[in-house]
Amino acid sequence: MLHNNACWPGDSEAEIRKRVSTMEHRLQELRARLQEIDDLNSAAAILSWDQSTYMPPGGAAARARQLATLSRLAHEKSTDPELGKLLAELMPYAETLPYDHPDAALIRVAHRNYERMTRIPTDLVSEIAAHTAASYHAWTKARPENDFATMLPYLERTLELSRRVADCFPGYDHPADPLIDFSDYGMRAAVIRELFARLRAELTPLIRAIVAQPPIDDSCLRQYYPRNDQLAFGEHIIRRFGYDFERGRQDLTHHPFMTKFSVGDVRITTRINEHDLGDGLFSTLHESGHAMYEQGIDPAFEATPLCSGVSAGVHESQSRLWENLIGRSLPFWEYFYPELQQTFPQQLGQVPLDTFYRAINRVQPSLIRTDADEVTYNLHVMIRFDLELALLEGNLKVRDLPEAWNARYAEDLGVTVPDYRDGVLQDVHWFGGLIGGAFQGYTLGNILSAQFLAAARAAHPTIDEEIRQGEFATLHGWLRENIYRYGSIFTPNELIERASGTPLRIEPYMTYLREKYSAIYNL
Repeated sequence: MLHNNACWPGDSEAEIRKRVSTMEHRLQELRARLQEIDDLNSAAAILSWDQSTYMPPGGAAARARQLATLSRLAHEKSTDPELGKLLAELMPYAETLPYDHPDAALIRVAHRNYERMTRIPTDLVSEIAAHTAASYHAWTKARPENDFATMLPYLERTLELSRRVADCFPGYDHPADPLIDFSDYGMRAAVIRELFARLRAELTPLIRAIVAQPPIDDSCLRQYYPRNDQLAFGEHIIRRFGYDFERGRQDLTHHPFMTKFSVGDVRITTRINEHDLGDGLFSTLHESGHAMYEQGIDPAFEATPLCSGVSAGVHESQSRLWENLIGRSLPFWEYFYPELQQTFPQQLGQVPLDTFYRAINRVQPSLIRTDADEVTYNLHVMIRFDLELALLEGNLKVRDLPEAWNARYAEDLGVTVPDYRDGVLQDVHWFGGLIGGAFQGYTLGNILSAQFLAAARAAHPTIDEEIRQGEFATLHGWLRENIYRYGSIFTPNELIERASGTPLRIEPYMTYLREKYSAIYNL
């Protein structure tokens, strides 16, 4: 809705009405243009989802071409000079509105996106879309075959394309800065490096204290758990969380993800290991957190840049909150463990709750980021972040990446990487996207998950008792009211401070980790 109280000094009432009418017309034109762009991007997202789920291998070459075409068309519309003129005309009007007014935010965010997109040539956008689609397809074959040699030229090209994107934004302090800004607006490499250094200093003594204790037995998780039963139980839980299956669905893929085609169509994927109960279960909980965020955005923002989560870090805070702070908590399993035992009586019928709870929270330095425990997980992220910076700086060659990867895993986590599959090839990000800006959001999200949950508990002290009863409406409602509904109206830093009362800080996260794992490991 147009803010009808906007005025310009010296205007008569008739002039104000005329201006309001003109601005309403211009806003309708802006929304129509933005909807076309969103439709093209949503069509590309559907093709990408299909490529990751049901597309036969023979469709790969055509899919790369189709995605390139849609990306080119969307970019052409996103950088149309007429759109720029329209936004320039609307910006003075936006400045007359309250900062948090949806029209002001729409104009502001659309203008920021336009300024960003006009710096990147359309041909480069199309080239990236075609290359990343082909690279992703190659990776789905190369990883199980432990074949880094096949991916080497793809990765070298990805690095070149990543640098070309960064060079579209001259004046950066680090070539990663523009790429980070795409995912976590307002963040820079130097800020993240300093934050990660402080977090590492807090985590390292905790990890050392834990690994000095006798290891927890998690063999109860590593029995045979039929796929369909796992899927059904995971879907049962996320329905209770509040994931709306009338506006979503779950499918299987190589690397779990969430994707949105509209507020009414927000899908998740998972993967199932029939000999590891935690793999599929916690992937499902994780992706449902992403999806509930997108489902909770104000429907009035549909088909505009406001209709998305505000940053990778804030988005990841929701997936990690539901996966870990809720899904691995003792109150949660006090309610759901009897149901899990009924689903898998042969596997868990004689396993006490405390044994199961300790098993799902075992801390053990490991090879795989997505399988990592809460305490060591951030070290995986820091390794990738540091390697990305070195690649972009030119201080690390792609051909030397596996050696550098293996050395960091030995140094930071004390584990030996046996192959490429569970080493440098394990994550899809570099093989289905650019290098830079993808990984820092995971740790930012971990930090924010505890900060947001602390704020929700302060507002509603009954949340933990409700979780113990299998009820999540209060927590889901607080998140929807304070985070989800706003979409991208605010910047990440603005949203964080509005929701939690303070800027991003590591203290709530470290307090959570110390209290939880000191109890589990009797520290």
